[in-house]
Parts: sequence; C-alpha cells; structure tokens
Amino acid sequence: LALEGATPAQIDKAVTDWGLAMGPFAMSDLAGIDVGWRIRQERPLTNEQRMRYAVNDRIAELGRFGQKTGRGFYVYASGERVGKPDPEVEGMYAEEAKRQGIARREVTSEEIVERLLFQLANAAARILEEGIALRAGDIDTVYVNGYGFPAWRGGPMWSVDAIGLKTVVEKMHGYERTHGPRFAPASLLARLAAEGKSFNEGR
Repeated sequence: LALEGATPAQIDKAVTDWGLAMGPFAMSDLAGIDVGWRIRQERPLTNEQRMRYAVNDRIAELGRFGQKTGRGFYVYASGERVGKPDPEVEGMYAEEAKRQGIARREVTSEEIVERLLFQLANAAARILEEGIALRAGDIDTVYVNGYGFPAWRGGPMWSVDAIGLKTVVEKMHGYERTHGPRFAPASLLARLAAEGKSFNEGR
C-alpha cells in the first residue's frame, strides 16, 4: 500500500478510524523495526518478499529502529510516544516504487482496510483448514481479547461474514489479479462463499 501511493500515516489513520488502537507502522515503531529485519536476515525470502520489505530493510539499515532510537517510520521528539510523519520515509517509498516500476496513485481508506482485513481473515481461514483452531468464533475471541481488535467489529471472521463471503472472495480475486497470489482466497473461504455460507455457520 505504501509503495502504491498511501503514506504510513494515511494507512495507520485508516486502521485506527476503523477501530483498531494502533496502525501497522506505529506498531512496528513500538515493537522495533529491527525485529522483523533480523528475522528476514535469517531465512530465505522470495523475490516478492524482498521487494515488499525493501523500504523496511533500508530504514533498519539506517539504524532507524522506531521509538527506541527516536526515528523509524515516524520521527519522535525526546520523550514522545506518538510520532510525526517523516517526508524522508515517504520519499523512500516513492523512490522504491519507481525502481520497482509501481505506478503511484491515490489509495482510499476503504481499500486500505479491505486489504488488511481480508488478509487477516484469509490467514485465519487457513488456520481453520489446518485444524489449529476449531471454530471461527474462537479466532475472533482471541483477536478481540488478545490483540485489541475492536469488540464492536466482532473479530475478523465476524467482520467478513458481515460483508458477505461471496463479496469478499470476488474482491480478493480482483486484488489477486493486480497484486499477486498472496490475495488468493483460502480453499475454505472460497468454498463457503460458493455455498452461500458464512464462517459463523461452521465448516
């Protein structure tokens, strides 16, 4: 999303306006950008992953690890826990997008929320397929009580049920055509959508 034209601040605002307490960039700055960077150094990455994390890695290589160093995706004044947008980081995304041949455009808040929510629910559908979780409601309970997902949204599975799985799958296929196989719907999600069912109705 940031490579395509959205700023980190815009992405975080879309997520917090939707109901989460913190957006992904602010969360990375809080946890430490170096954490993911060091993990990626220890495992083989696909070319798609290297391209997706190119700016993250560049920021980490500059020693910008987030709140603990005063600079990450955002800039933090001494003692401040809320960062300010950094034009330098936004420039890094624009430069990397040009290098990768990605056309920059206006990205709506609706698209930001959709793409993040659909990916979350899709990963959860695979957890159900693998038998790691028994019910969709169990996953929602964990996200609401353990990860700060807004309770009034009901959890990621409830949220996509409310949209309608057929609509979700159709939109995911559209994102898959433009953004690659990471948006391919999980087989359980695709089957429930084809059958006109919801996660709430069970497998």
